[in-house]
Amino acid sequence: MNLSPKAIITHICVIALFILASLVYFYPVLQGKAIYQSDIALYKGMAQERDAYKDATGVESYWTNSAFGGMPTYQLGANYPHNYVKELDRLIRFLPRPADYLFLYFIGFYILLLCLKVDFRLAALGAIAFGFSTYLIIILGVGHNAKAHALGYIPMVLGGVVLVFRKKYILGFILTALAMALEISANHYQMTYYFMLLVLLMGLVYLIYAIKEKELKHFFVSVGILVLAVVLSVFTNATSLLATKEYADWSTRGKSELTINPDGSEKAVSTGLDYDYITQYSYGVMESLNVFVPRLFGGSGSENLGKDSKAYEYLTNQGLTPTKALEFSSGLPLYWGDQPIVAAPAYVGAIVFFLFVLGGFLVDGRKKWWLLSGAVMALLLSWGKNFPLLTNFMIDYFPMYNKFRAVSSIQVVLELCLPVLGILGVWELFKSSTGQKEKLNALKWSFFITAGLGIVILLLKGFFDFEGSRDEMYRGYFGDELMSMILRDREAVYVSDTIRSLVYVLLAAAALWFFIKEKINKNVLVFALGALILFDLVGVDLRYVNEDDFVRQRQVNQPFQASQIDQMIMQDDSIYRVFDPQEGINGSRTSYFHKSIGGYHAAKPRALQDLFEYHLYQNNLQVLNMLNVKYIIQQDEEGNSFPAVNPDANGNAWFVDQLVAVSSANEAIQKLGDFNSKTQAVVNTAQYPELTKMRYTADSLARIDLVDYRPNYLKYTSKNPNTGFAVFSEMHYPSGWNAFVDGEFQEHYKVNYALRGIKVPAGEHEIEFKFEPEVVETGSQISLVANILLGIIIVGGLGFTLFLRKKEVA
Repeated sequence: MNLSPKAIITHICVIALFILASLVYFYPVLQGKAIYQSDIALYKGMAQERDAYKDATGVESYWTNSAFGGMPTYQLGANYPHNYVKELDRLIRFLPRPADYLFLYFIGFYILLLCLKVDFRLAALGAIAFGFSTYLIIILGVGHNAKAHALGYIPMVLGGVVLVFRKKYILGFILTALAMALEISANHYQMTYYFMLLVLLMGLVYLIYAIKEKELKHFFVSVGILVLAVVLSVFTNATSLLATKEYADWSTRGKSELTINPDGSEKAVSTGLDYDYITQYSYGVMESLNVFVPRLFGGSGSENLGKDSKAYEYLTNQGLTPTKALEFSSGLPLYWGDQPIVAAPAYVGAIVFFLFVLGGFLVDGRKKWWLLSGAVMALLLSWGKNFPLLTNFMIDYFPMYNKFRAVSSIQVVLELCLPVLGILGVWELFKSSTGQKEKLNALKWSFFITAGLGIVILLLKGFFDFEGSRDEMYRGYFGDELMSMILRDREAVYVSDTIRSLVYVLLAAAALWFFIKEKINKNVLVFALGALILFDLVGVDLRYVNEDDFVRQRQVNQPFQASQIDQMIMQDDSIYRVFDPQEGINGSRTSYFHKSIGGYHAAKPRALQDLFEYHLYQNNLQVLNMLNVKYIIQQDEEGNSFPAVNPDANGNAWFVDQLVAVSSANEAIQKLGDFNSKTQAVVNTAQYPELTKMRYTADSLARIDLVDYRPNYLKYTSKNPNTGFAVFSEMHYPSGWNAFVDGEFQEHYKVNYALRGIKVPAGEHEIEFKFEPEVVETGSQISLVANILLGIIIVGGLGFTLFLRKKEVA
């Protein structure tokens, strides 16, 4: 962490190298193009109403009605007052997307290695190796931007932790607090959670060494400093965290009120996700070796082998034109692992894997053990259902572990630990304190182990049939003979990629041998390893994310184009909802143009998810009516889609004759299967004991109309000669929505399991619903104070550190 003028210039040059590498890999951004990310397209569909309203008015609505019948925008790009951390993040990620995230990978890892006192050349080499790790590139290709964002800041946080334990308390506190604040603002708490597991292991290792070395005071002082840094970083993100917690409790990530399944059987009560959902994406034990051999299990579900594939040869022999055969062989279903589908293997690099083994021999002390234990932990947990003993323990007993799906994602920890230990291993080779004999022995055994693993993989080929779980479906599409060719292609890439990895290991080992024998110097070694790692990793990365993924900027900004059906529906300027059964509850195209009861989100509103599972999948029209679904996309006998008008949709609001009392959520959702949504409203009186009047008069003169619509504000006028009870086709959200009758606050209720209801006095009235989330007001005040405090600490801490250094020099 030398900050002399020469060191500063060196770091600037390294940063320039990272900028160049980021722009070269994603060079189409320099042509004004943008990468088409499927997940981001779906996100844009969800956020369209929020974004359009913000652009038109400058007001942050914090609510949208375009998805899932209505939900907060807390996870849809909402901006909060005094979110200065986000402004800093934008300054750091100044490059065009997705080059900005690749640059973030580089700079974060570089800082970590500098904090570990690694030579800047090796730190830059490690950053390149980490940044081009295939999994980190593929998540940019598919649009997991929040995940990439979080992974970019994790190494910085680790760097801060390392500095504190190195007794660099002030700089360590500043880096930890600042990086952790940025990490939390990235808004991917699953990645942050996995990182915290690594920090726990790291802390355990440091504790053991503190006991051995009788430095418990330093250990607990360090822990205290880090806790304060994390607390401060949490407070700087108070609004986002509080809002996310509030929404999570209301979503499928929170505890369900229901104790029965749709068929009436007893439902296991859980505070998190279902086991099958959590472990759906679990690495196979053997499949985990794709960190060393990229296409060990086929690579992805759409591999491009071109004219070199057996499938291409077979199809052309069968008389198919070369163009058609090439089209088929450019998207072969080669993946045959345990997971439902993958976009690419989590390839860390044959050379990085080899250097990791080398580091295991050469690196001594606490650094080796927390990196090794972190890698092993991530590996075992990524197996999920294939290692049920550990997975079940974590789900049942480890706090919040059951809140996250896709346990295979924890391999990001392994993908960080491997290059760190690998670079530390090379750093030991740089040191004259390590003898040449020791270096050669470490190199010899590392090569034998890594190359031996590759040879074993080749020998195991005969034990595999290369059959995947989806192959029966593929056979139905392609036939037995073509499927046999695909199996041969799987076998071919298994062999070719294993040999490929062995060659890279041999070349890297040779470079290291020449260095140890003093045939080449440090600069040549770094250049040689850098070139080999780039050829290795980038060669694999380009199979999955390349210039073909880039499109015109407009196509990214407007990912969906209005169809004739959309245009027909949009001629209706009233407020209504649209349902596309083919899209169901998992898609956001409809949300881009209309107000939909579907959507795309990892944490869906639980009430609407329940309505789908218990009623909408059973075609309960009463539930569609109460949700004001006016248009349903259907298909005619020839398969052409058309917008069918639902004449029975209840509209935006209506008066009912009767409140149907139930005493539990179970009864409430069951009652929706046998009620008239136009005349009845189901109310859980255990939740609202004050609702005692069950009968109302709603004659032909009674009406209620929506006269002003905004995402966060709804205004109705009502006319009823009698006291009435009105039901609104809007989702009930317990925190933030306030109801007013003639300007006076009035209590409103959850009715029909998911909607809003309110008592309305006789006569003519004005009814307003305003979304006024207290969580934003409270959180923004906390964030303001925390950001000011963080700023003072940064300025004061850096000033004090510089003062001490000048004093030492003097």
